[in-house]
Order: sequence, then structure tokens, then C-alpha cells
Amino acid sequence: MKKIILFILLIVAGGYVIAQKQKINYLTTFDDKLIHFGFTIGVNTLDFNIVNYANIDAAGITPGDIPDELVNSLPEKASGRYIHSDVATLVPGFTVGIISSLRLSKDFNLRFLPGLSFGERQITYNVPVYDINNYTETSEFYSIKSTFLDFPLLLKYKARRINNDRPYVVFGGAYRQDISKTAQEDLVKLKGGGFYAEVGGGWDHYFPFFRFSVEGKFSFGLNDQLGGLPGGVQKGMYAKSIKELRSKIFTLSFHFE
Repeated sequence: MKKIILFILLIVAGGYVIAQKQKINYLTTFDDKLIHFGFTIGVNTLDFNIVNYANIDAAGITPGDIPDELVNSLPEKASGRYIHSDVATLVPGFTVGIISSLRLSKDFNLRFLPGLSFGERQITYNVPVYDINNYTETSEFYSIKSTFLDFPLLLKYKARRINNDRPYVVFGGAYRQDISKTAQEDLVKLKGGGFYAEVGGGWDHYFPFFRFSVEGKFSFGLNDQLGGLPGGVQKGMYAKSIKELRSKIFTLSFHFE
């Protein structure tokens, strides 16, 4: 019994000593710098908020817009034949950029993070997709690949530092320019650029020589991204069935500063 009591007392005493041991705080003056720089890498998922027309009559779809194989086989609904589209599967993409941060106050920083993002969105339809650029087979989705030049400008609000950790939130706006245009006639065209509202949060961790951050951020498109109708022999039914197309992006970033 005496050995057990002594063992417990040793554990309690050891825990007390460890609790009283002062933790080493790294980069204690890092947040006092007026300007600092870094780089970021991350993964993203691109999405669309799609608004469809109620039926092909409301969309202004004519027989010439419909592929010959579907003229007599479009789904029926009480209000007429309709075409529905959505993004059913999110495809991971990649993001890379640089960080420039300006200290505004003790708790606020203004951050500019220009970068490059690669991603893909697959628009699924309730009818087979006939694309003149796909010579192998028909599909139930149309793939849109994008390469964005990103220009986010964000405010960062930092909470109180806890030893070597500091949570924060970010909010602001961004402009993105899609530079992935090809010589092919797209089945669904997108506008080249667009503005976004952005909000997110993250966690800073201070190492001896740099600060590492994990950040999740949502971007919501502010303008309709649907471009003009396809020309030539590409059928216009798939683009005409869409009333409005707004972009949504989620980015999980890893910052090194």
C-alpha cells in the first residue's frame, strides 16, 4: 500500500512540475512586422449554383437545338418537356500562390494572395450529352476544366495568441480570370472573369523559423457566369436550358510565412 501511495504521489508531483514548466513561444515579434510575405499551396473543389428553366418552351429551345437522337425521347413533365442539369460530383483541384500581408492593427491584417488555380466541374444532365468534341461515346455529364488567375484581397482578424497557436477568420473579395480557353466550340460557354465574396477561417501555428497556417475558405460568385450560346454544329439545347450559372469554390490552403 505504501508503494502505491508513493507511486501516486510521484505522478502528481511530476504532473505539477510539468504544468509549471514554461512553454517556449516562437516568433514572438512576428505579428508586429508591418509587411511580411510567404507562399501557399492547397486543394480546391469547384461547383456551380445552377438555375434551370422549367421546360424547353420557357428556355426557348427549338427543334434545331435538340440532337437528332433526342428529338422524340426527352423526359415528359406535366408542364412540358424539360432538361435539368446540376453538379453531382465534386472533382478535387489544385491551388498555388504567394502571400503579401500588411499589418493594419494589433488584430487586423490586409492580405493579397495572387495565385493560380486548376479545377474541373462536371455538369450532369437528365438526358445523354452529345458533344461534337467527344467522338467516343455519349455521356450524362459535360466536363468544364478551368485555370484561374486568382486575385483575392482579404481582411484577417486574429484572436488572442495561445502559446504558439492563434485562430483567425478572413473575409473579403476576389476577382478570378479563367485563362483556359481552347479552340474547341464549348457545349456550355463561361464568361472569362468574375467577382467573388469570400469568407473563411484558419489556425496559425508558430514554429522556430516560420509560421504555418491551415485555412478553409468559401468563395461565392457574385455574377452570372453563363456565356454565349455555342455556334456551328454544336447543339444549343444544353446551354439554353440553363437560366443562370453562378460559381462556388471551396479551398483548403496551407500557408507558409
